[in-house]
Amino acid sequence: MSLNVDSADVAFTFKGGMLPMTVMELSSADPEHIRRQLASKLSQSPAFFQHTPVVLSVEKLDEPHLSLERICAVCRDHKLLPVAVRGGSEPVRQSAWALGLGWFAPVDESRAQMLKSVSSEPVASSEGAAPSALGDESAENGESSALGATRVYRGTVRSGQQVSASSGDLVVIGAVNAGAEVLAAGSIHVYGALRGRALAGIHGNMQAGIYCRELTAELLSVAGNYKRLEDIDSQLLGAPAEVHFTKEQLEIKPLN
Repeated sequence: MSLNVDSADVAFTFKGGMLPMTVMELSSADPEHIRRQLASKLSQSPAFFQHTPVVLSVEKLDEPHLSLERICAVCRDHKLLPVAVRGGSEPVRQSAWALGLGWFAPVDESRAQMLKSVSSEPVASSEGAAPSALGDESAENGESSALGATRVYRGTVRSGQQVSASSGDLVVIGAVNAGAEVLAAGSIHVYGALRGRALAGIHGNMQAGIYCRELTAELLSVAGNYKRLEDIDSQLLGAPAEVHFTKEQLEIKPLN
C-alpha cells in the first residue's frame, strides 16, 4: 500500500511568516479609561479603526486578574480585533486562551528565542541564500547572495512574495511591487520603487532604517513601529526617501 499522499487530499500547509501586527501596549487596566482614549483616537484616525488586528501587550501592568474580556469588548466596540495577548502572569495566559486568543511571551524572552533561532540558521552561500525561519521565498527570476550579514537580492520582488534578511541588512537591486513584502533584522535598501511592505529591525533594532529610490509603500515599519500609505505625507510619495524611528515615532524625509 502506498504511503504517498495525493496533493489533492492536502487541505492546508503550515508556512512560517512575518506579518505586520499592531501592538496595543496597555498602561491602564481600566476598561473605561481605555474606552475614552480609543474614542478620542477614533475621531483622529477613523481609517485605522477598520477591523485592525491587534496584540494586547500587558507587560507594563501588574494585574494578575486582568479583565481581558471587558478590554476585548471595548476594542471590538471600536472596530479593533484583539487576536493575542503578550506578557502577563499565568492567570492572564489562561484567560487569553479561554477567550480564544493567542498568547506571546514577554518581548525580551521572545527576542532571546528569536535570536537563538537566527544563530542556528545555515549561512547562505554565494550561489543563493538559504531559506530563513521567517518563511523567505526567492523569486525564480531573481538572484540573491550574502555578503557577511547583508543579503543582496537582484530582481523585482513580485506581489505575494516575501524576501528577508534574518540576521542583517537587506539590499534589493530592483523594485518591490505592491503586495510584496521585504523584511530585515537590520536596514532595508531598495534601489528602485518601493510599493509593497517594508519591515526593518524585525528583532527590535531601533537603529535600523529604510531607504528607497521611489516611495509608494503600502506599509513601513521599523522595530514594530509603522505607518501605512495613507499616513505618509503626499509630498514624499514618488520620490527618494529614508525612514527612521526617532522621538518615539517614524520619521520619513527626503533622501538626499
